[in-house]
This record gives sequence, structure tokens and C-alpha cells, in this order.
Amino acid sequence: MVENSLIQNADSIYFKEVEDESGMSLQLEDSLKSNLVGIIESRFSAAEMARDADEKRWMQAYHNFRGLYPKHVKFRESEKSRVFVKVTKTKVLAAFGQLVDVVFGTGKFPVGVKETLIPEGVSTYTHVSPEPSIETSQPTMQRKEVDPFDVGYEGDGKVLKAGATFSSGEGLFEEAVKNSSLNIKEGPYPLPNILEMSPAKEAARQMEKLIHDQIEESNGGSELRNGLFESTLFGTGIVKGPFNYNKTIPKYSEKDGKRVYDPISVRVPRIEFVSIWDFFPDPNATNMSECEYIFHRHKLNRSQLRALSKMPYFDKDQIRECLQMGPNYVEKDFENELKDDQRSSDYGSDLYEVLEYWGIMDAEYAREVGIEFEDDVDDLDEVQINAWISNGKLLRCVVNPFTPARIPYNAFTYEKNPYSFFGIGVAENMDDSQQIMNGHARMAIDNLALSGSLVFDVDETALVGGQSMEVYPGKVFRRQAGVPGQSIYGMKFPNTSQENMMMFDKFRQLADEQTGIPSYSHGMTGVQSMTRTASGMSMLLGAASLNIKTVVKNLDDYLLKPLGEAYFQWNMQFFEGKLATEGDLEIQAMGTNSLMQKEVRSQRLTMFLQTAQNPAIAPFVKISKIVSELAYSLDLDPDEILNDPEEAAIMAQIIGAQNAGQTTSGEAVPPDEQQGSVGAVEGTPQQPQDLGTTGTGGGNIGTGNVPLPGESEFSG
Repeated sequence: MVENSLIQNADSIYFKEVEDESGMSLQLEDSLKSNLVGIIESRFSAAEMARDADEKRWMQAYHNFRGLYPKHVKFRESEKSRVFVKVTKTKVLAAFGQLVDVVFGTGKFPVGVKETLIPEGVSTYTHVSPEPSIETSQPTMQRKEVDPFDVGYEGDGKVLKAGATFSSGEGLFEEAVKNSSLNIKEGPYPLPNILEMSPAKEAARQMEKLIHDQIEESNGGSELRNGLFESTLFGTGIVKGPFNYNKTIPKYSEKDGKRVYDPISVRVPRIEFVSIWDFFPDPNATNMSECEYIFHRHKLNRSQLRALSKMPYFDKDQIRECLQMGPNYVEKDFENELKDDQRSSDYGSDLYEVLEYWGIMDAEYAREVGIEFEDDVDDLDEVQINAWISNGKLLRCVVNPFTPARIPYNAFTYEKNPYSFFGIGVAENMDDSQQIMNGHARMAIDNLALSGSLVFDVDETALVGGQSMEVYPGKVFRRQAGVPGQSIYGMKFPNTSQENMMMFDKFRQLADEQTGIPSYSHGMTGVQSMTRTASGMSMLLGAASLNIKTVVKNLDDYLLKPLGEAYFQWNMQFFEGKLATEGDLEIQAMGTNSLMQKEVRSQRLTMFLQTAQNPAIAPFVKISKIVSELAYSLDLDPDEILNDPEEAAIMAQIIGAQNAGQTTSGEAVPPDEQQGSVGAVEGTPQQPQDLGTTGTGGGNIGTGNVPLPGESEFSG
């Protein structure tokens, strides 16, 4: 072979042109970086440069929030005041508090799982048929025909205690369920009094409970709050995951008479907050669905980098070579601005910059680093990969492990900018007002310092020369003789602080308009006309919530729904337990609903339940469904407080048998000897006595009907 000059392709990757038996061809240059690492580093450079303008916006927002003037801001020598009025901090924290209240205020994460209107592969409804099932009616079925109330036998340990009633027997309900021969059939029953259930709805609620439990157990609430804060301050929040995490559950066991620590490792999904400063998306994308790739920048010390070798699919040899090459971290410009204290110039000298790449890659480049694909995958096809690089070394490269393939990052905005990936936050919206408020506050203070003290005009020709001009109480100035008149004059400058503060208040009101967060919504003092009454204050707060509803809708579209779908897909792929997945389920983001819809829904269900008490309407109403939906709207678990249709049918039989038995025992006792009890049937009451023609039964109250001629009571 004859080697020729290096050739650079469109991705700035260098090849060498070689000649073999088949002619000229391009091959990778061995002495240069690998093809895959070169492509990843070139893409990172493009993403980093495209984010420069956004970093300046974030830095200005950070300074306004902290109440710090940027380092490039210089004041004139005459400007004595350096005051910074942190109104931005108040607005940001007020907006952050509203978002946290919406997402976590109800005590339930606002992600729901709901069945589709027409579930595929499962019946929409099933019902308890009053007819016996075929299996239980066949003689070959080995089933003990037991009355639900004949729950045991002599010596089974279920003897009622002294004084106990029939309905207080322990294990009665469980034994009745065990011996039940109720027949569950598909489809709704034509009569409304037959119990029905929805398998798809039950599967959806079980999946919803599982997702909520996983978020709580993996400390997902804290990570989400961090993301919400950056979304409010900078305009965009990033949450990574869910991804596999081996959680260690403490457990102790007895061994040889000693207590031994024997922890259990469980694979659970976990989400993680990612700072916006370490996130670099595709420059051509405006949302996560359009991103071909993203970068997550890590700053690791030697111990953290060495710990990566224990993670799955990391190349220990490449990590060892990276450590031998030494730290490669270079401090960014924005990091120098973010530092409050002046650290030493060698900051970051012992850190390593590790880039985590998620995105598409040509199959040809992926095969060169050892990734194996199916034979039907062509070299020109694109595949989803995850790669970690540092110091030009490929630490990890695997195919995207998620099915379907997805980038496990969720980017959500406070206020959407339709032409940019990154959104707009509260601090940026009120940047101009914050700067003008600071200017007028400084002018007011400088004017007060000038107008609050006297400025002296001294005629030195009338004074004895050489004496001190210092002024203090009891000071004596010596004058020269001959020239009459005052030689020292005190001058007072006009006070313009009131005008400056009026402009300050005006731009504070404009800050309310720009952010959509009125001052009275976060505790502004002072009584205004409409806030004197509760109804007026309620109207103002209702109008102020319109802006936050728009923000919550962005959370629904870009955080809650994608995160719920990711949890659902993770459970379908990695969950080790049993899942109830009958029917097709869909994820429902309920951020906007959590503002007031549940309260309104529970009120309407309660009103409808009261209406259903009407005997004329009751036959048309499915009471079991209303009770279940009412419990669900009140954030109660229907599975814990309500019986399922089969258990409800058995319980109805038990209650009916109890009433029937008590009625029968009551009839055996003469009515005049029965004792009333709560819930007991007291037998047939006595027949009413003959009231006579007067209708009084011999009494003297009321006149009754007037006796006619010929009757015994007629006195005529």
C-alpha cells in the first residue's frame, strides 16, 4: 500500500487515502482520534458555541436574582451608593412557590394513567352474573358447596366469643369470598343493579400507583423541585431519567445466633436533576423531540472517574489511560462569573471533563468501536447510542438500552420561546424594570446624602488666614477687621428623593405586569380598594392565577406527560414484578387539573349522589361507579376502602342474611315482649284499634265525622 495525504470530511474527521488491489479507498488514520470520538467532540463544539447567547441571558438573570452587579459594571466616582433592590428574587420565589404548590400541593404527583375510550384486547366492562358459571355447575368440578355463612366446623378455632353477634365473627368475609361461586362475565349487564367493573380502568390505576410509588421512593420530588427552580429563574429546567438504579434496602437476619447485615439490592427507576449549565442540546432543535443528540457535561475528580470503572459497560483500560494523561478540565467563562469568592487561579486543575453523549450515530462508526448489530443493519443506517468520552478516550459506548429508543432527558420551559430550545424565565421578563428600579434607588440615596447635610460657602478674604475650615459645634472662625457682613454661608440642596421613589414604585408595578405575578399575591403590604373585602381579594387572586395556568400547561406538555410515559415504558421493559396491563393505557398529565378540577369534580359527584337517592332515578344509576369516582377525586384509594364487585355481592348476601335471620328470630317472640335494638327488625306491629265513628278512638281530641240520623251516636 502507498499512503497519501490526509483527507478531512464534512464532520472534520481525518482519513488517509490508501491504495490496495481494489483501488483507492479511505481508511481511518490510526495515529489520530477514532472516528466516533472525533464526531462526538465536533458536535459538542457546535452545541457549545450555539449556546453562547443563552449563557449571557442566564448570567444576567442570576445576577438580578442574587442582587449582584456584574463584574464588568463600573460606577463613576461620584456615585456613592451601590444599592441593589432584589425585587427579582421576590418574584422568582413567588413563581417557584406557585409551581411547587401545583405539582406537590395535593400530596399526589400530577401524573395519571388512564385507559383509552375503547381498550384494545380487553373488555370495557365485566359484570357479576346472577347465573351460576358452567365450571361450578359441572359435576367434575371439585368444589365444596358451602353456604357463605357456614364458615367452619367444630374444632376449627373459629368459635364465636361469649357475647359476640353473628356479624362480628372473624374471617367470615374471607371465607365467604373463598367459597363464592359468583360468575364474572364480560360486557355490561342490562340491569343497573348488577355490579360491574372495568379491567382496563383497574389496570390503569394500578400502574398509576406504581409510578407514584417509584417517584417517591427514589427521592424524585427533590430532583423535580430543583428543576422547577431553574425553570423559574433561567426559563428552562432539565430532569434526567428514569434510568436503572440499584437501590440498597437494609435488612438484618439471624445467623448462628448473631444479627447479620444482609442488604437487598433492588432495581428501581430513578430521575436526576441536571443543571442547565451542564446541558448542551442539538443547536438545530427547539424541543427534545427534535433533538438528534444532546450532551451532559460532568466535572469529576479522580475518585469519581475511577468509580466509573465499576459501572456496567465502561472500559477500564480507557479509564486507566485517561487517568494517566492527567486532568483536562478547563474553566468556562460563565463559571468564573458564577463564583462569589475569588478562588485561586488553579481552580479545576485536578478535575476531569467527561462528556456524556446521547443521540444518533452512523452504524459504520459504531461498528468500528465494537458495537454489534443485526446483519440487516446497513452501515449507512442511523442507530441510537450512548457514549462517554474524556481526554479523547472512549470510556463507554453502547446501544441505547431503552425500548423504544429515546433520549432520557426532559427539558421543560417556564415561558416557551417558539424559535429557541431554551425558554424565558421570570428574571429575564423583568430585567429592564429591575435595572431602572436600581438606578432610581441609587439616585434617591445619593440625593438624600447630599440634601441631608449643609454645603458651606466661605469668603476667605474676610477670615484670618491659616485657620482650619473644619466645622463642629462651638467652632469659632476669626475674621479680619474692616469688612462688615457674613463670611460663611450654609447652602441646602433640594431633596428629589420623592420623585425618584415615585419612579421606583411605577416600575415595580410594571414588573408585576411583565411577570404576571401581582405583588398582593405574595404578601405586599398596604390596603387597596379591591382588597378590603374577601370577595374582592378572591377575584384578584383568581385573575392572577391565569398566568400560572399557562406555565403549568407547559409543565404538562414538556415534563409531566413525557416523564410519565418514560416511567411507563421503563416498567414495561425493566420492572421485575407482575404488572396488570390489560387494555391500552395512556399517560395523562394533570398539572392544570390539580389547580381546581378535583375539588369541583368531587362537589359534582356528591351532588349527583344526593340526586340519585330519588327512588325514581335510583334504578338508572350505577351507585358503585359513583362511589368509586368520588373516592378517587378525594385522593382516596378505591382499592383500599371499597370492595370489588365480587366482594360487594358477597357482602350484600351476608347483610341480607343477617337481616333475614334477625327478622325470623323476632317473629318467634310475642310483639309485646320484644326489645328494640339498633338495626334489628322488631316484628309485626299491633293492628290499630277501632277509632269509632268520631275518629278519636274514645278520646276527646278532635270531633271526627258528624253522626247521621239512625246511628247510635245521633242525639236528635
